[in-house]
Amino acid sequence: MTQPPDAIMLFAAGFGTRMGALTKDRPKPLIEVAGRPLIDHALDLARSVEPSRIVANLHYLPDQLAAHLEPQGVALSREEPEILETGGGLRAALPLLGPGPVFTLNTDAIWAGPNPLHLLRQAWDSERMDALLMCIPVAQAVGHTGQGDFTADADGRIQRGPGLIYGGAQILRTGELLDFPKKAFSLNLLWDRMQARNRLFALRYPSRWCDVGHPGGIRLAEDLLADV
Repeated sequence: MTQPPDAIMLFAAGFGTRMGALTKDRPKPLIEVAGRPLIDHALDLARSVEPSRIVANLHYLPDQLAAHLEPQGVALSREEPEILETGGGLRAALPLLGPGPVFTLNTDAIWAGPNPLHLLRQAWDSERMDALLMCIPVAQAVGHTGQGDFTADADGRIQRGPGLIYGGAQILRTGELLDFPKKAFSLNLLWDRMQARNRLFALRYPSRWCDVGHPGGIRLAEDLLADV
């Protein structure tokens, strides 16, 4: 166990194209699930670990998100003129996040069990890990198709393959983000580097999780929360 991260990045810049007409006039993080915007469910998880800083990146309809987040004390990283993807977006937010490992959290999922950020913090070991990803066994994923993103060995080291779905929460070292020449790039490129060094790890989530990236996921997530 080592010093846990003290800052959280919320990914909120995407176009939400899979949501169809629902994101025509509002960003996906403001779509409501169980009477609350998706991003407020994510903020509950973030605040529970008492970080010193919470940062969100913005691109699509940013003024709506800014009006919602600034009164809540969330620092904003605006991606202009182009969207920067996960890797470029996180790199652009580093001046707000500060040095050292950070939590990152997607804002389009509902977790129906323990706070994944608490579990990640408890399991983080910087002596062995460059990243620790919260992953969902396929059988516990609601509203998600496909066979998963990763496989894990007995120690939690992961490789690409079926079985575990990346749930959108992680602890990640950020120093190597500065090495990538393109302005916009995916965090998958950084994960691949870490996996080659055997320092990319997964933690299995012990409960159910719902992907709210498409319209049908809203009802599924609400049903999931009703069962908690």
